[in-house]
Parts: sequence; C-alpha cells; structure tokens
Amino acid sequence: MLATSRPERQILRVADLQAQLGLSRTTIWRLRRAGEFPQPIRLSANAVGWPAHLIDEWLTARPEA
Repeated sequence: MLATSRPERQILRVADLQAQLGLSRTTIWRLRRAGEFPQPIRLSANAVGWPAHLIDEWLTARPEA
C-alpha cells in the first residue's frame, strides 16, 4: 500500500520494507543487487535505510499485475 502522507525525509529500514511490500529480506537484497530496487543509504557502520520517497517512486514505476 502506498503511503501518501509520509513525513518528509523518512528513512525506511529493511523490516519496514518487508512489512510494506510483502517481500522477504532476501528478495529485497536480490532485487537491489540486480539493479531492480533502489540502493540503500548508509546510516551507520552497521545500518542502512531507504529514503521513503525512493520506495514510493519505485512502487509507482512498477507495472500493474
């Protein structure tokens, strides 16, 4: 489900993506490596996240099933 009222500059962690997209952690990373999913940004030495607007744009660009 596409959220329309996200706070500006919201960062989504992989657990957030799993819940929102219904994809497994492995699938998210597989799509990312294949260049079919937005690249994450480094938040710290051991943490990455995705700007919510990039995920929204990715969802919008996906073909309808």
